[in-house]
Amino acid sequence: MRARAIRAVVVGATAVAALGAAVLTAPVAGATDGSRGGAARDTGHAATRAALEAQVDEAGVPGALAQARDERGVWNGDAGVANLRTGKPRGEHDRYRIGSITKTFTATVLLQLRAEGKVDLDASVDTYLPGVVRGNGHDGRAITVRQLLNHTSGISNYTADADFGRTYLGVGFLKHRYDTLTPREAIAIAMRHQPDFEPGAGWNYSNTNYMLAGLIIEKVTGTPYATQVRQRIIKPLGLRSTTLPGTRAGIPGPHGRGYSKFPDDPRGKIHDTTLLNPSWGWAAGEAISTSADLNRFYAALLQGRLLPRAALAEMKTTVPVGDDVPLRYGLGVAELRLSCDTTVWGHDGGIPGSSSYAFSSEDARHQIALNLNADWTGQGMAVVDAEFCGATDTDAATEGATAAASEGATRADAARGATPKGSEHPVRTVERGRHGSLAPRVNAAG
Repeated sequence: MRARAIRAVVVGATAVAALGAAVLTAPVAGATDGSRGGAARDTGHAATRAALEAQVDEAGVPGALAQARDERGVWNGDAGVANLRTGKPRGEHDRYRIGSITKTFTATVLLQLRAEGKVDLDASVDTYLPGVVRGNGHDGRAITVRQLLNHTSGISNYTADADFGRTYLGVGFLKHRYDTLTPREAIAIAMRHQPDFEPGAGWNYSNTNYMLAGLIIEKVTGTPYATQVRQRIIKPLGLRSTTLPGTRAGIPGPHGRGYSKFPDDPRGKIHDTTLLNPSWGWAAGEAISTSADLNRFYAALLQGRLLPRAALAEMKTTVPVGDDVPLRYGLGVAELRLSCDTTVWGHDGGIPGSSSYAFSSEDARHQIALNLNADWTGQGMAVVDAEFCGATDTDAATEGATAAASEGATRADAARGATPKGSEHPVRTVERGRHGSLAPRVNAAG
């Protein structure tokens, strides 16, 4: 889910790509097995549990939680704390910001509209949003809706803008955390820059693509994109803990705190960034959910309960994100090859104070969704890899977390708007890039 690290967490899809290069085996948390210390019964998730604990013990993440589902049932695990001040542990029902995982919801709605004959994926962006994509070489008449969804449009990523990074992902966050940034204002930021490449000539995670996708949903339906997501996905699936907050800064229901380190803060201080106005993430990365809801959503999606067979096939038609990268990107969903050659589908997402991952086997009979309440460290993909591949020895489970230290510099660069060559942070980049995610991680807002 990543293409570039985003500290802005809007870069979700990029994060997946970056993660792909450093995937490690890691355990998953599911039917609670007592991962918080002490002896625990063997639930078949020992590697996942070890990888989850390594995020705290080795990488320095304040707290981590995960839910895994397989033929044995549901397993929930956690490590560390939800609140550094009180020491409260993380809970399986905790809600958290999912960043770029929001993109899969947005893409699903557009594909439903495509199945209803209301949207043509091969029509130009200008067909629905005339004149919106213009400036410095950008031309919406030459870009298709499909290219928005699979990040081959070449449109510049607004979260990679240096001023945006300083304002929302750096120390400026403390002053601007409650500011509202509209979709059209975000797109205007992107239009100040030249395209990354000609439409269809490459791949680069861009949160701008999904701001445009959200506007297309609104243009076609005449209602807010969030209303469509609620009516078409959230309510039918009973995702009671999944919300689209809009400009609301808080997280409803049970939740822990989110923590950040700003790349332009020489003190390296840990800040509580729980409260923030996620409008700058919108259809690319604003959502809040739980591990249980994310697993339920991806199960319904991959098992064909949200899209007709043909539409799901289109969603899963992928393009390469780079040379020698074990990740391919479809329409709002990533196909990731793990260390054991197992292929999983899903996305990751990053946003200040939160790094999230949700991946499933193609038949959705094996799943994991997890969250780290930090955006500057951690290797969530190690936990994903551990769940699906297991660990060959004790050190294997902690390797990924240790590798997070070297990844920190890359994330800091992403947060400043720099994208390392050949890496679009998948699961965590600014949506995560500090918040990129696949985008730069498969993340969004990241």
